[in-house]
Amino acid sequence: MKKSLVAYIERDPDTQLLIGEVPGIPGAHTQAESMDELIANLKEVLELCLEEQKKSRIKIPQFVGVQEIEVSI
Repeated sequence: MKKSLVAYIERDPDTQLLIGEVPGIPGAHTQAESMDELIANLKEVLELCLEEQKKSRIKIPQFVGVQEIEVSI
């Protein structure tokens, strides 16, 4: 069975590495120099995390959306 998950991706200002994480999946985060490498890394870590979740019967959270919030700094 295939499942689509949402990853948040940012660029670290100090290292310039791309950092990706999937909220709600403990341990589902990685980094890479390129987007292709990051996606490959995320797929690998997600498969491992989801296998562990399946064993412990933890449910995958449902993605609802992203909201931009304006703040004063």
